[in-house]
Amino acid sequence: MGVPISIRLDDHVRDELEAQARARGIGLATLLRELATDAAREARRARIREGSAMVAANVAASPEAQAFYDDWGTPRADVG
Repeated sequence: MGVPISIRLDDHVRDELEAQARARGIGLATLLRELATDAAREARRARIREGSAMVAANVAASPEAQAFYDDWGTPRADVG
């Protein structure tokens, strides 16, 4: 179960969000929950991509790291 929060919206922002919620056939709270969940998911994915890019840059700059990955090999789907 989630934790309730309270936010303050300008009237024009609330009106727009309520219109979007009505167009989707959902309540304002549900729309806000979906928007927040999507934003959090995308922020997490961006953080993971940034971390992966940092690892790739370190590997590209390090012959020792490149050798490690060469020895490690490519994962195979048939190994279980």
